[in-house]
Amino acid sequence: MTAMRVLVCGAGIAGLTLAWHLERSGWEVELVERAPAFRDGGYMIDFYGPGYEVARRMGLHDRLEQARYPVTELAYVRRDGRPASRLTMPPEFAEQVVSLPRGDLARAVHDGVRAPVRYGTSVEAVAQDRHGVTVRLTDGTERRVDLLVGADGAHSRVRGLVFDEERPFVRYLGHHVAAYTLTDPELSRRAGDRYEMRTVPGLMAGTYALRGGRLALLFLRREPDPEPPADPRAALLRHYGDMGWILPEVLRHCPDPPRLYYDQVTQVHVDEWSRGRVVLLGDACQAVSLFAGHGASLAMAGAWVLADELGAPGDIGDALSRYQGRMRPVVLEVQRFGRRFVRWMAPAERWRIAARDALLRLAGLPGGGRLLVGSLINEGHDLVRSASGAGRG
Repeated sequence: MTAMRVLVCGAGIAGLTLAWHLERSGWEVELVERAPAFRDGGYMIDFYGPGYEVARRMGLHDRLEQARYPVTELAYVRRDGRPASRLTMPPEFAEQVVSLPRGDLARAVHDGVRAPVRYGTSVEAVAQDRHGVTVRLTDGTERRVDLLVGADGAHSRVRGLVFDEERPFVRYLGHHVAAYTLTDPELSRRAGDRYEMRTVPGLMAGTYALRGGRLALLFLRREPDPEPPADPRAALLRHYGDMGWILPEVLRHCPDPPRLYYDQVTQVHVDEWSRGRVVLLGDACQAVSLFAGHGASLAMAGAWVLADELGAPGDIGDALSRYQGRMRPVVLEVQRFGRRFVRWMAPAERWRIAARDALLRLAGLPGGGRLLVGSLINEGHDLVRSASGAGRG
């Protein structure tokens, strides 16, 4: 019997996880990725819930434990660096959450994928019939496959080619995000094993120390105009250079793109996740935004659900419909959570900053940290457990 063939456009966490599962189910898998090489780095994420359960089933537990970073404290600091509020993380956080750079999680999945990845390549054109899909790639070659998967991010090329381009799928959430990593052993030592953040109305900057004398930086800025600035580095220097703390020092290390990641904060809303034998996966159909969290967990859970349905008897179209039916209600709820939480990540009003600091100080009382962190972890579990827990495997 001839193996089913799939082309996965996008070699991020979602695409790689799907490839891992399908190739072990006997599919012939190929991946294309528009980036010129594997994308390391990225901002720190808290990885837990059903996505972590998928990773455990893939045998990645030990790898992720080695990659994890201890997080002992969350602190918001004043201009002079003194804490305005802080929360010591309870033992439950370390037991249930793996904190690591997004690129480290992607690398752990990547290293278990046997299928080739063609970097610097994307999809140029798509034509399909009821028997399969003909895909022309940007390198001029063609593929005939049984299934095309668009796992190519919030600004998906596959979605633009196959789905209604007039529909505004991407929803801007009123903020820009930037991130980069620098190497400075002294700054890294000063940051230590805690998240530190500084906020003023409409602006947030955060740091976390990495191994090897490195420091990870994350910036959020409230901005009504979704268009990224012509010079992202200059924009960071202009907006954050006078906020005090360690920011004047770290901004001296700020690189230009592509080492400086800069983008809109968005969500993606798509009513139909598949058209014929083309299906969307990950941020291409379910981006929940930085504010919601759970993005990596949902990416891996969604890939597992799609692979699970494709492994069931029956028509591919029915499998794609069942995949959407299991995942989309969960994604919509996580997106609603993200839109509620956005006002607290980079508050536009001073009273919100004061209220947030007061909440963290209350959480610092005996038992308060467990209640606050536990409620956030449990909400994440509840939001995404139902979809990934309903499978056959």
